[in-house]
Amino acid sequence: MTLQTLFLFQSPAKRTGIDSKRECEQRESRHAETTIVLWSLRMQLPSLPFPRTSTILRGLCALCVAAFASATVGAWAAGPKAYVGNFKDSTVSVVDIDQGQVSATLPVAAGPDGMVVTPGGASVFVSGSSASSISVIDTATDRVSRTVEVGSGPQGLAVVPGGKTVLAAVNGADLVAFIDVASASVAATVPVPKPHTIAVRPDGTQAYVASQEPGKFSVVIVDLAARKVVGTIALDKPPRDLEFGPDGKTLYLTLAGLAAVQVIDSAANRIVGQIPTGVSPHVAQVFAGQARGVAVVQGPGEVEFFDPATNTVDRKIAVGKQPHWLDITPEGRRLVVSNEGDNTVSIVDIASGQMRTVAVGNAPRKIAVQHVSAADHAAKGAARVSIANFAFMPAEIAVAAGQSVNWRNDDGAPHGVQFKDGATGAPLMLPKADFSRKFDKPGSYDYVCSVHPYMTGRVVVEAP
Repeated sequence: MTLQTLFLFQSPAKRTGIDSKRECEQRESRHAETTIVLWSLRMQLPSLPFPRTSTILRGLCALCVAAFASATVGAWAAGPKAYVGNFKDSTVSVVDIDQGQVSATLPVAAGPDGMVVTPGGASVFVSGSSASSISVIDTATDRVSRTVEVGSGPQGLAVVPGGKTVLAAVNGADLVAFIDVASASVAATVPVPKPHTIAVRPDGTQAYVASQEPGKFSVVIVDLAARKVVGTIALDKPPRDLEFGPDGKTLYLTLAGLAAVQVIDSAANRIVGQIPTGVSPHVAQVFAGQARGVAVVQGPGEVEFFDPATNTVDRKIAVGKQPHWLDITPEGRRLVVSNEGDNTVSIVDIASGQMRTVAVGNAPRKIAVQHVSAADHAAKGAARVSIANFAFMPAEIAVAAGQSVNWRNDDGAPHGVQFKDGATGAPLMLPKADFSRKFDKPGSYDYVCSVHPYMTGRVVVEAP
């Protein structure tokens, strides 16, 4: 057992902390925590001698502290990673979310603006809005492995379900580029005036593009199979960002100069409501498996939670200055928010509202969290989804073709798993019950809770 493993026996509050104010308290408690570690080792390995002398205890405590300090300086990333594009530095900070620290900083194309992680978690695509290229980061090494030339001023990025194609809004060239992930090359383009950001329907049929063409602001709808424009939604203000809800029926749109999120019915392609917010909402999203949506609101420096059924904000959490973007962690319990105005990232516990702050580079904008990769799941056997707190955790999971996914009801209420492709699921799962399905064919598989249909999830199956 390594010294890094020893620290996993510490209580979560003492190991991770909530903010820097508790560092002194943590240092004072390390001797007590080491005693707990030693006791745990004794319980697991009773044949080992268990010295009780204070000299050996203090020595082992010092070794543990030294190993911990060494680990925090290096690129040890025990938990999920967040990739943060620092716009003015032209770098990406890699943040270990569990440790609350930057594990690596790497140069990318100038003016990083758009950012997406491929579904398997193997690659991060970063657009350089002050360049003509997209940097591709290999998450195994956290180094730029490839560069894709797309044209002047690429901005927003989006991944098509299945993970084989990344779409890029190439603002300076007035087009949307279709990038083949495997070859890291442009496979096709579609003309769109001044594209800024992109949202893809969960079924992968269409992309909605925020067009900032002066005097003709609109959302442009692109058929992804035909690779052509099939419709537009006229707007009276410049569009900023747009995101689909998990079921694809609703599109959440933010507009420059309007303190409200626009709610678009994607079947009728028209605005049907608004969600009033603070000044300057930038991005609004309903993450899969979450009962509440959340908006990043720049003016007051908040994330504002809203009820998708009533389109009303019912909770606010203050983050950093001029927040820009957000993502959610794989287990669905934390938000990671980039704060462009004070060069930090906020890691927010959704349930408690408690927050950790991590210093990153200059002007952090887009942020993308790496979820567990298919290779990691394959190495560990069957992938597992926990049903807890009326949510699937993680809400989206990637596996390799031929692998199984196991669902376990860790909640106190009954739940179920119902697949949208018609495959046999588990209509009723009482607490502690589990269910497994093997996935042989690559693709995206959406599902809901058969008891509580607002609970949604997705399995992304990758080719071996």
